[in-house]
Amino acid sequence: MISFANAKINLGLLVTEKRSDGYHSIETVFYPIKLYDVIEMLPAEVNRFQTAGLSIPDQGDNLCERAFHALEKDYSLKPVSIQLLKNIPIGAGLGGGSSDAAQVLKMLNEFNDLGLSMAQLATYAERLGADCPFFLENKAVFASGIGTTFESVELNLSDYFIVVIKPDIHISTVEAYQNIVPQTPKVDLKRAIQLPIQEWKYHLVNDFELGIFEKYPQIALIKHELYQRGAIYAAMSGSGSAVYGIFQEEVNLDELNGLGKVYYPVDL
Repeated sequence: MISFANAKINLGLLVTEKRSDGYHSIETVFYPIKLYDVIEMLPAEVNRFQTAGLSIPDQGDNLCERAFHALEKDYSLKPVSIQLLKNIPIGAGLGGGSSDAAQVLKMLNEFNDLGLSMAQLATYAERLGADCPFFLENKAVFASGIGTTFESVELNLSDYFIVVIKPDIHISTVEAYQNIVPQTPKVDLKRAIQLPIQEWKYHLVNDFELGIFEKYPQIALIKHELYQRGAIYAAMSGSGSAVYGIFQEEVNLDELNGLGKVYYPVDL
């Protein structure tokens, strides 16, 4: 059994509140993009997890393994071999680890004939990461709360060309929140996302950019260069460090490889 775990980008990201439980409340739009990890699951005598491709830190706490153990607490699961080919950059704000975990949950559900609904799978996904439930259905959503309360959004970017640039900078969630001051949103994100894309740069804000750009000018430069080369909208995704640009036509930005690795999300 093989699955493809895609990445996501954030269209706007507002940090609205520091909660009593230590989490932050946010408002954002999650949108799936065609940049993939590959997961293969096979029957095995004992559970085995292996990776190839990009190096994953803290292998003992990998989200794919945590997804298996989360289900294993409640169900008798057959032993499996899980092979992960990691292509989505890590520490990038693209949700690759959460996407991998969501796909493993879906694969285990099918592999073991558990018959769990999407809503049931979402309860497990929430334990693995705030954005993990999004990847179960991979449809554009307005996310609020800690990022797990979803409302459908009518949004289709398939006629546009998206480029992602990932500098050699890893930003942890803890680091990203160090310079954040929660505030009441000045923008109605659900309304702003329905404006023509050409107007997004005047209305959509990622609250993490200010502090991250000050600490890592290279990331700010990537955003600037995307606009210089014709992007109609560009922003850092999530808490960084990847920056994406949305273009009206296909472009080649290999000349920007000096600032970071350039990715061109495409259909498989």
